[in-house]
Amino acid sequence: MKRTIFCNLRCSASLLIVCFTVYAVWRLREKVSDRTLQFFMDRGHIKRRDAAEVRWSHAVNSRGHLTEALAGETHMMEADVIIRGHDPREPVMAHPPDTDSDVTLREWLEEVKEREKGIKLDFKSLEAVSQSVLLLQEVLDHTSCPLWINADILTGPGGQDRPLDPQSFLSAVRTLPPHTVLSLGWTTGSTAGTDNPGYSWDMVHLMEDICRDLKHAVTFPVQAALLSQSLSQLRWLLQQSDRYSLTVWTGQKDEYSLQDLLSYRTEFDVSRIYYDLPESQRTEISLTTQQNTRKSCLLFICL
Repeated sequence: MKRTIFCNLRCSASLLIVCFTVYAVWRLREKVSDRTLQFFMDRGHIKRRDAAEVRWSHAVNSRGHLTEALAGETHMMEADVIIRGHDPREPVMAHPPDTDSDVTLREWLEEVKEREKGIKLDFKSLEAVSQSVLLLQEVLDHTSCPLWINADILTGPGGQDRPLDPQSFLSAVRTLPPHTVLSLGWTTGSTAGTDNPGYSWDMVHLMEDICRDLKHAVTFPVQAALLSQSLSQLRWLLQQSDRYSLTVWTGQKDEYSLQDLLSYRTEFDVSRIYYDLPESQRTEISLTTQQNTRKSCLLFICL
């Protein structure tokens, strides 16, 4: 009798441990998930969990561009942060080689958060990161708007610029809120009319080694002109964690086809590939996918 009671207690304890472990893992996954799409869906700004629905404004580095972007239908506001080149040396919105701006990071954040826009800040040097993190924690306290922090931390295909040191950058941003998305990329370069190399296995393996134990969701910015050469590598990378996504971007002289982008839409969950592209291209991707979905549904009904 005592042995039976003991066995029952032990089984109950084991079950409780298993349940607690599953719950803890679920809570951890929930904590580090990318909440960007849910934020915009909750407010009726997008209708589907499709990252191609997210609209972007680029290089919002002046007061004029900020006013224009805030008045439009943009979801995510992308801007660059540097330390002003003279006193007072504080974070301002500008892209090198510029050394000053007519809007500071504090002013920029105050205006963007009032409109419930998403924020993506791009850092080309470590100098501005620490001061910016303190400002982000102060100004965005108690707000849940999407916050993305971008930096190139590894050398990628054709990359000539020096990336930021991964450990120094990640150490500087580790205290940001759990809903922050780290946008971690490779320096790249491509030449029109030539066969440019894609993201190699060594590149994606090293990136995954760096990101594996991070406590934030991670999106990997990838150049549109390099996608057709990199499908296997990027598929593997996204398979390593549900916390990972891709953000497709393009340079002014990039050459690529719409099919290069659509092939990724069939390979991955559409909630895990953002398209930080000119509006006409982003819209074409979204509409083409919707049309293909309708055709598939009609075919299924007919069958």
